[in-house]
Amino acid sequence: MYKKNFESIPGIIDYMDAFSIGTAQRLKNAPTILKPVFKRELAKVKSFEMGSFKWFKSHLIISDQDRKNMSVPDAASVRVIPNGVDTDFFQPANVPKSIDITFVGNMNYPPNIDAAIFLVRDIMPVVWKSKPEITVQLAGANPHASVVALASEKVKVTGWVNDIRDCYHISRIFVAPMRIGTGLQNKLLEAMAVKLPCITTSISFTPLHADAQKDILVGNTKEELAGHILFLLQNPDKAEIIARSGFDFVTGRYSIKHSFQTLGTVFMKMV
Repeated sequence: MYKKNFESIPGIIDYMDAFSIGTAQRLKNAPTILKPVFKRELAKVKSFEMGSFKWFKSHLIISDQDRKNMSVPDAASVRVIPNGVDTDFFQPANVPKSIDITFVGNMNYPPNIDAAIFLVRDIMPVVWKSKPEITVQLAGANPHASVVALASEKVKVTGWVNDIRDCYHISRIFVAPMRIGTGLQNKLLEAMAVKLPCITTSISFTPLHADAQKDILVGNTKEELAGHILFLLQNPDKAEIIARSGFDFVTGRYSIKHSFQTLGTVFMKMV
């Protein structure tokens, strides 16, 4: 809102995600009693996206999918600069694997809360029918009470960790079963950069522009996602091929150095 008072000064806004999409998703999945609240929130978000557009000279967002669905006057003028991963920091490590499946994120963020619950309560029971020994790690700060409640002998809820790379390195598979949310998932970029075979849903796969079944496995139902998990666990050679392909894809396309170069051209135009 501060920028509204200084419209004459050139500015750049980075929307990151299309918040109107995320709010619409939450409205769709909200209990009936809360739907009026989310309807009002959605109207406010769309109004703000539309009205604030004129305050800035340049507009940035992290994915084509979000740009196409922005509530702005001229979505075509919004520049897509994808999230980048620091491939010097996130690298593969040859350490013992003590966890089978990992999901990371801010565990107090609604899309991550929903994904964690979906993973443990819906997907994993299908997996455990065939392989009851499989373990899950939910790693990330500020776990919501509903995430903490998922902890068991087979499910570890870490809370804050000093170095998230450790959580990736000790895992065999990374699963991001997102059902709500927008934008490009950093967690997938990081997991692929440390050479983990990854599984996700269409919501997170579409902005990534990867090759399904080659760079990453994609499913939406609990049966599809559980099937992918079992396939990778039972076929370590295939899991290694997918992990290597995902690593090559991310390091070639989503290195943070590429994002810095693109962002630099935007700033130069402001001078």
